[in-house]
Amino acid sequence: MTSTTKLTITQPDDWHLHIRDGAVLKDVLAHTTKQFGRALIMPNLRPPVTSVELAQQYQARIMQALKGLPEQDQAFTPLMALYLTDNTKASEIAKAKEAGIIGFKLYPAGATTNSDAGVTNLTKCDEVLDAMAQHAMPLLMHGEVTKSEVDLFDREAVFIDEVLHPLRMRHPKLKVVFEHITTAQAVEYVDSADTKNLGEIGATITAHHLLYNRNAIFQGGIRPHFYCLPVLKREKHRIALLNAATSDSHRFFLGTDSAPHAKHLKEHECGCAGCFTAPQAMEFYAEAFESVGKLQQLEAFASFRGPDFYGLPRNTRKITLEKTSQTIPLSYQFGAEEIVPLNAGKSLEWSFLG
Repeated sequence: MTSTTKLTITQPDDWHLHIRDGAVLKDVLAHTTKQFGRALIMPNLRPPVTSVELAQQYQARIMQALKGLPEQDQAFTPLMALYLTDNTKASEIAKAKEAGIIGFKLYPAGATTNSDAGVTNLTKCDEVLDAMAQHAMPLLMHGEVTKSEVDLFDREAVFIDEVLHPLRMRHPKLKVVFEHITTAQAVEYVDSADTKNLGEIGATITAHHLLYNRNAIFQGGIRPHFYCLPVLKREKHRIALLNAATSDSHRFFLGTDSAPHAKHLKEHECGCAGCFTAPQAMEFYAEAFESVGKLQQLEAFASFRGPDFYGLPRNTRKITLEKTSQTIPLSYQFGAEEIVPLNAGKSLEWSFLG
């Protein structure tokens, strides 16, 4: 239901989320549980979540953290993924499927935060990928090559040609999610992909890639809180992403890739990659969709396409956003540290009511 001042939609899910672990877990988790019914939790902890046992232990810590949150937020469901490595065994796939693991995450080694244990060459995982296809277990792909000779801004486009398409040809029944896409090339590939002869494919899109291009990193100097991986791209790519997200295509859905890092680690000589968007996630998306007059498409993108892709029921609860300006706080608590949200101190045109 939409009016000029309010937007009420089915409660959304976040299909790509980092909440970390330990002392900061509860502080980070609290921002997501206010808005989302479920979230797919990324496994790039240190050490990474590489087995069913480790995923179950991590999930138990998340559930324990939920007990300290407001009652209405305790209905939140964390969905777990496993970290794919060169040493993952095919036997782990059936075990993961039985345990309710949502998918296996591909981090090309060295691609992003805590990816040093990632896959060095995907052909080493062919036996595992065959097992994933057999058990309908999706592969969630951080879509960048990491070769030093490839320009940082071209890593996603090269990944499509050198990794993604050859992979789908070798494993024609494998279901794939192209995570946090950032380029027109990725939009075109996903939108036109052959799923009659090859496996199903979907793609998540972040709010920050819908709202900002790479100029945001350099406005008036280096802006470390806009630095993420994959990095923000040119304006033509932002427009392509916005057109995809607000289209009728069922292949594009919400994944914030909200990635918390302590303030001193972002504002550092070698700052961490990641934008912390969880506190205002849906407000950011609403602003992006409204910018092209497509607020009516937000519910499908945020609340329907993700569960449909993963074969899960849609949420039944509703949430409401209001067209009321808010100022994004300068920081939030992050254990004993503080964390700076994206666009801290700036105004947003939408507010979350509950």
